[in-house]
Amino acid sequence: MLVGRHAMSEQEIREQLKGNYDRTTFYRSFKTLEENKILHKIVVDPTIVRYAIDPEVFSNPVHAHFYCEHCKQVLCLESVPVAKPALPEGFAATASELIIKGICKECHQS
Repeated sequence: MLVGRHAMSEQEIREQLKGNYDRTTFYRSFKTLEENKILHKIVVDPTIVRYAIDPEVFSNPVHAHFYCEHCKQVLCLESVPVAKPALPEGFAATASELIIKGICKECHQS
């Protein structure tokens, strides 16, 4: 999910929820939101997964993500253009992601 400009982990989202909820329902809801392109899942690596509101819902569907190695946040970079990859003849892309790793502006300044 998106708070400001950073995507959130499942744990961060669960911490934001108030009241009682069933864990199974929580995961089914996530799956439904992903399938209906309301959320998009950002996989930085097998141990780092974040969720944001799907870009097609709010603006640029083709954008880069930035993973800050210091504060561990994942940011949507809507202003960073992502070129469509040139594939060999006979290949068809169904998805493409650009994840840039480094230090975010706030961590770099501190």
